Amino acid sequence: MKAILVHHADAVGPEIDPQRPLSAHGRAQAARLAEMLRDRQILPAAIWHSGKLRSRQTAEAFLRHSPFADFRMVRGLRPDDPPTWMRADLTAEDRDILLVGHMTNIADLAQALVPDGSRFPLHGLIGIERDAGGAWAEFVRLTP
Repeated sequence: MKAILVHHADAVGPEIDPQRPLSAHGRAQAARLAEMLRDRQILPAAIWHSGKLRSRQTAEAFLRHSPFADFRMVRGLRPDDPPTWMRADLTAEDRDILLVGHMTNIADLAQALVPDGSRFPLHGLIGIERDAGGAWAEFVRLTP
């Protein structure tokens, strides 16, 4: 089982729009990351996001390449959510999943699953894979 952890792409500041949609640069970042993942033939069966606009818009870039993926908002990916919530959900999954979240939650989740991993890339992604024994290891790291 693979999990792709994505930090949402660049968003406008709250002084411009309190809902913080992706900036033009952020839309390009999200599209580029989605293309890079597609080029590696990694097409998730599920795409989950936090529900915040910037997270959903980033997730939609990946959905364009996996149009039949289970696309939905889930709890556990918001900035202040404890990473233990999503860790428990991932333990129960057998599908390849792409998760789009926020700092520090997404970085904390990556650290909880792969404790010896390096720093999470800003507006990037980390792909991790679970082996038969339940241990996670990083297999890809991409930045836009």
